[in-house]
Amino acid sequence: MTDKAKATQERILDAAVKIFSRKGYHETKVDDIVEESETSKGAVYFYFPGKQQIFLALIDKFADVLQRRLIEAVAPVSDGVERVNLALRVCLETFAQYRGLAKIFLVQAVGLGTVFEEKRLELHDRFAGVIKTYLDDAIAAGEIAPIDTEVTAYAWMGAINEVVIRWVYTGRPEPDRLLVPLRSMLLRSVGIPEARIQQLTTPALAPVEKG
Repeated sequence: MTDKAKATQERILDAAVKIFSRKGYHETKVDDIVEESETSKGAVYFYFPGKQQIFLALIDKFADVLQRRLIEAVAPVSDGVERVNLALRVCLETFAQYRGLAKIFLVQAVGLGTVFEEKRLELHDRFAGVIKTYLDDAIAAGEIAPIDTEVTAYAWMGAINEVVIRWVYTGRPEPDRLLVPLRSMLLRSVGIPEARIQQLTTPALAPVEKG
């Protein structure tokens, strides 16, 4: 794909985020995305056969951004507990910076039918696998006792998902306030000592996308 084609595709996806976030999936029409992106209907249909494919592409886009950020942030860190701490911070920061995409990923994809549910579950599996890897590393390093990391990863996903969905809906509490209690609860659940939890750094999160 040429640079021009990539730019057009990105413009269409950026416009779709705004429209889906504002109007919801069912009320959005392809014509709305064409108008917002300042492209043509032919250009939109060249890259995406329909509204469903645009929506699914946005879910993949958000997941790719989140996974790339997690990998880049955690790669230089060897300490297992610190890796979990850093991964959680990056996760919350990414949801905050891409709130429009987060609404699509966490809220609008629920209840839209089999195709969307399969995509949502696929991405849950993908990120539960990332959490499982970090927990496995912490066990291998002797930082936590052996546990069923697969079940624990899905339990963590459930907790993170619930907290972030509420924030996406209401804007409360601010992501900076979410990090410390959520992190403490998750790490305590796998037996990390309180003293070790208190040693973890808590830098301010990046600015939040409004709306």
